[in-house]
Amino acid sequence: MERLHRLLISLYLLILAINLTTTTAQSPAPAPAPPGPTNVIKILKKAGHFKTFIRLLKSTQLDSNLNSQLGNTNNGLTIFAPSDSAFSALKTGTVHSLTDQEKVELMQFHIVPMFISSSQFDTVSSPLKTHAGSGARFQLNVTASGSSLNISTGLTNTTISDIVYTDTHLAIYQVDKVLLPLDIFTPKPPPPAPAPAPKLKEESESPDDAVSKKDISSAKKPRNHVTGTACPGFGPRS
Repeated sequence: MERLHRLLISLYLLILAINLTTTTAQSPAPAPAPPGPTNVIKILKKAGHFKTFIRLLKSTQLDSNLNSQLGNTNNGLTIFAPSDSAFSALKTGTVHSLTDQEKVELMQFHIVPMFISSSQFDTVSSPLKTHAGSGARFQLNVTASGSSLNISTGLTNTTISDIVYTDTHLAIYQVDKVLLPLDIFTPKPPPPAPAPAPKLKEESESPDDAVSKKDISSAKKPRNHVTGTACPGFGPRS
């Protein structure tokens, strides 16, 4: 009897285990965790040889702005990242001599507020608008020439040498020269000269102060008060 009782308990436990296994197998797998926000600095660090560019992005506080923009815009971003060798090729003191605002502008000049895949450079119009601005002082022209993508700023001519990262929202391209904008590295045009002051109207002369404008030849000839005749030398010459 006791043996039968134990057999029934074992059978019950076996059925319970089978039910639990079946239920677990039929339950849907948990959804994968959503990917974290894209982090530009992590991508550049993983790629390597962008230490100077990373340092400047951080010191100008543009790194947090980039990550925020990627999460809050549908236009995406395109970044032209100069390599460490590109910064080393600059004249000594080029970056250190800039003001804080000029460093911000220099970094912004390497960022385009829209996603551009490598195949889209054929169709985008130049000059590209950057975070630094647009116009003659911020020329950033990208032209496709065969398999090469050439970049010109008016001071810098280089090519895109590598695709560091790309998805559907962010593209990072390596450039082997720092892109120098005209607005920082050429003298700014002088301000326009002030307009001349308007001339004041000449005051009209009073009758008492008016000067006769008759020709001196028509003036009265001086006379000899003794003889009453004109003094010699004052008459018309023959």
